[in-house]
Amino acid sequence: MKISNQLLKTPLLITGNKQISLADFAGNYIVLYFYPKDNTSGCTQEGQEFKNIHAAFVKEKCVVLGVSRDTLQSHEKFKANYQFPFELITDSEKTLCQAFAVIKEKSMYGKKYLGIERSTFLIDKQGKLIHEWRKVKVKDHAAEVLNYIKNL
Repeated sequence: MKISNQLLKTPLLITGNKQISLADFAGNYIVLYFYPKDNTSGCTQEGQEFKNIHAAFVKEKCVVLGVSRDTLQSHEKFKANYQFPFELITDSEKTLCQAFAVIKEKSMYGKKYLGIERSTFLIDKQGKLIHEWRKVKVKDHAAEVLNYIKNL
């Protein structure tokens, strides 16, 4: 699936209070991993797993970007607390969440709400979506994504 040029060029706010677009990373693979909430146990573990093997992603010419609906301030603290070497995208307008259809009905303590379903997407060097992982289980997920890239 080709990602639309409009989506590739959409301005996105990332940690460091910078604006980027996915098109800025042309010529690299892009791993977009969507997670529900900063500073929660599963999201922290997932971020740490990507952090621990980040150098291997860089070696494969792959940019890792975390995405959630949290505020930029929350992302800044989360990134600093765990020293993530990659940027976090704040998607409060749900632009990416809707484009990748990751907003799903969830349930906690019997209450239903809409939230991000943990999902990861791999975009190739030409801006084409080449793989997706839905309903991700955190443990060893980053290594699974890396292995997929290495076997392309």
